Order: sequence, then structure tokens, then C-alpha cells
Amino acid sequence: MEMRRGRLIDHVQLRTKDLAASKRFYGTLMEVLGIEIIEDDRYFFFDEVWVDEGKPEEITHVHLAFQAVDRETVDRFHAAGLKGGGKDNGAPGEREYHPGYYAAFLIDPDGNNIEAVYHGPHERSADAIVLTWDD
Repeated sequence: MEMRRGRLIDHVQLRTKDLAASKRFYGTLMEVLGIEIIEDDRYFFFDEVWVDEGKPEEITHVHLAFQAVDRETVDRFHAAGLKGGGKDNGAPGEREYHPGYYAAFLIDPDGNNIEAVYHGPHERSADAIVLTWDD
């Protein structure tokens, strides 16, 4: 089986009712994954995910799955998310989606379903897609 990632999504925007609570939650998760968060007093973002405050009718309810490099990272992600204000929505463990699928699920402060998944032993074709611009 071959799966492709990084070809379709440019970015995902989450609207939150409490920017500080979301920043705390996602900050703990991205620290585990080794992903830098860029922040401002009005928003923060990491890789393809942008988070800012919205009106109550604009608050998002989505499922996001983040890639983990191994099972231990999934375990640490879940524990960090609980400490960062998330709620358990599925403890770390194997799932029946495909052989080797190991994941954990959390509910973020706005009700989004947040997952960390390790797809089992595999080789990446690239570490990341890097965009550059000429000045």
C-alpha cells in the first residue's frame, strides 16, 4: 500500500472561543511533535494549521490527525494533550484502520477531535515540502 500526504491541503483554519486555552493545548502537543508554533496576540500557527478567535457561530468542529514518528510519540502526545487542557477521546492503541495504525484521540478546548497517528514502520519520500521565494 502506498499513501500520499502533503499534496492537497494548503492550510486549515480553526476558529476558537479562547485563544489562550487553544495556544496552551496545541503548544503542548506541538512540543511533543517537535513542531514550532509562530504566534501573535491575535493568532498562532504551526505548519498548515492556523488558529484565531472567532464569534460563537464561527467556532470549528473538525477532526485533525497529526503524524507521529513512533508509538512513543503518540503516547506522549496523548499525555501532553490531557495536561494541556484536552479531554480523552481514545487512549493510545492500535486501531483496525490498517495494519500498524497506532493512534490516540483528544478533544481540544473547542470540541475538535485531535488525533496523533503512527502508521507503523515506513519510509518517507521527503521530510517536508519547502517553499521558497525570490526577493
